[in-house]
Amino acid sequence: MALPSKPVATSSEAEAALFDLVDVYDRAYEAAAAELSLSPAQACLLGRLDERRGMGALAAELGCDASNITQIVVRLEVLGLVTREPHPQDRRARLVARTPRGDEISRRFAAAFTFARTAVGRLSPEEQDQLAALLRKALG
Repeated sequence: MALPSKPVATSSEAEAALFDLVDVYDRAYEAAAAELSLSPAQACLLGRLDERRGMGALAAELGCDASNITQIVVRLEVLGLVTREPHPQDRRARLVARTPRGDEISRRFAAAFTFARTAVGRLSPEEQDQLAALLRKALG
């Protein structure tokens, strides 16, 4: 179960709405992962493997410790969803790649996680453009 990200008090309606969005997004992501017997972290990592990736690069991209990536990869490997292989230029490093089964589970997760498509679909094309611009501005 995802912990709610909403603080005790918010300073504005926009801040409260943003926290609500994050909470609903997290719950939907967790539910879609659970449908496939994955943790949210496993689904996230699996989705980032459209091509072979180094474990260090995955850790940096996800902002977590390399040991966390190793644990997630080991679990996905046991499930037959990824493989690890030596890096061709650096034998100390490992590359992670999805297996055909991992590709299928990744496709099924993408189909099951409909939150963003559904939420954005409630907006007109103009509102979608405006939302995208505002979110990019808020993200700096």
